[in-house]
This record gives sequence, C-alpha cells and structure tokens, in this order.
Amino acid sequence: MPFSINRIDHVVLNCRDLDTMAVWYQHVLGMDREEFGPDRRIALKFGNQKINLRPTGASNWPTGAVDTPGSLDLCFITTAAPADVLNHLRATGTAVTEGPVQRTGALGPMTSIYCRDPDGNLVEIAKYAGQ
Repeated sequence: MPFSINRIDHVVLNCRDLDTMAVWYQHVLGMDREEFGPDRRIALKFGNQKINLRPTGASNWPTGAVDTPGSLDLCFITTAAPADVLNHLRATGTAVTEGPVQRTGALGPMTSIYCRDPDGNLVEIAKYAGQ
C-alpha cells in the first residue's frame, strides 16, 4: 500500500435545519460552533475533530449518493462516568434510547449510552473501560 490512513478529520452531517442541529450539539454535547468560508458554513468543533453541517439539497456542496438527514450512526468518546452522561442527557430533555450497555469500540471494551439528535441520527456516547 503506498499510503496509510491516520485518522478521521471531519464528518459532514446532512441536516434539515442547520441552526437546530448546531444548538443541539452545542447544548447537549458541548461542541463549539464555528462559521467558516465565504458562505458562512457551520462546523461543530471538539478536540481535534469537527463536524460540518450541510443543508440537505445544497447543490453547491458535494455529498454522498443519498442526501438523507438522520441516516448516520455516530460514536463520541467521553471520560465522564456513564451516570453523569445519563444525568446530563435527562437534564437537557434528551431521550435515552439505550444504555448504559457494554460495546466494543476501536480501542476495546466500552460502556455506551445512545440517544438521537434532532434529525434522528443515532448518537452513541461511550466511555472506555479504565479511562
């Protein structure tokens, strides 16, 4: 192989309503909002990664073959205790769809809690064992 992949830099979410999605990710997951580019695109930054928000049907922004909001499963890692995550989700009015449950992530066993964002994407918030 002439090259290797090091990491994911960003993910793009196709959204029905950019502001609703941005506010949810800011309020519920603590991400920072950033506007960029000449057309003021919206990104949500956390750690060394970001999520770009793309309005569904935007003709000037390439996307996957199917432009469907709510079709992603996303997993975010936290160092917070699962009980703290549950309490925060409940305090923000976010319904927990499953968890805490045991799963296996890229680095091994983890405890996961699942909810959905405003477009219906499945959001997993996980803590690795021993962290």
